[in-house]
Amino acid sequence: MRLFIALDIDDHIRRRLADYVARLNSLVPNVKWVRPESLHVTLKFIGEFPEARLGELTPVLSTISGQPFNLSFRTAGFFTPRSPRIFWAGIEAGHELKALAAAVDQAVTPLGIAKEDRDFAPHLTLARSGSGRPHGAASDRNKPVMYGLQARVEAMPPPDFGTMTAREFFLYQSKTAPTGAVYTKLERFPLG
Repeated sequence: MRLFIALDIDDHIRRRLADYVARLNSLVPNVKWVRPESLHVTLKFIGEFPEARLGELTPVLSTISGQPFNLSFRTAGFFTPRSPRIFWAGIEAGHELKALAAAVDQAVTPLGIAKEDRDFAPHLTLARSGSGRPHGAASDRNKPVMYGLQARVEAMPPPDFGTMTAREFFLYQSKTAPTGAVYTKLERFPLG
């Protein structure tokens, strides 16, 4: 089963993001948007994990301690700016968010889950280039669409989607469906 660990976002943030995406979609059609109900803040992508070992994750994730903290969802940008493939909403948070991601990474490493080799870059993915090909692939039909989206976003004032308090994180399962990935919360882990 395909798993990841993430924060969910509050409904008022989700609505503002959905309104923003709807405005952009009317200006730049044919972008592969992430459905609003699928938006989350990834703390750790696990990937494929044996279902028979699922019971090992809950105890280690339950040991993670931390207090609730605020996150603000502001700005929008692209990975990478010169060759945009992912359109994201930015996240501003204190050290608590990075510390939580590091604690999750540390907790699951003894289970054979690879340690992160990149710096934690918190964001909400709003849209992706739809090729599914590796970075730098020669044939990416959505490249002009993503450049068009980038031009529209850069011409607009920076968005502010609001602030929320993270009080819990979740273990999610990701299943592929014809309409895109479907995320299901498997376990809840409170903060504080």
